[in-house]
Amino acid sequence: MPSGLEITKTALDDFAKVQRRMVLAKKENAPETYADLKEEYILLKVLLNTAGVNLTEIDYIKE
Repeated sequence: MPSGLEITKTALDDFAKVQRRMVLAKKENAPETYADLKEEYILLKVLLNTAGVNLTEIDYIKE
């Protein structure tokens, strides 16, 4: 069973990936893709906040 730290690291990696893809979707003018990614972004942000992760420095989307 994964530890809390492993789960947090996985969530952080996923959060970074989603943010990169959101930037690309916005750049490519893909609103449906952006909206889909935003849902995942919000869920990951809630999970990381609940785990006590300070997102101030790594959340550059800030939505």
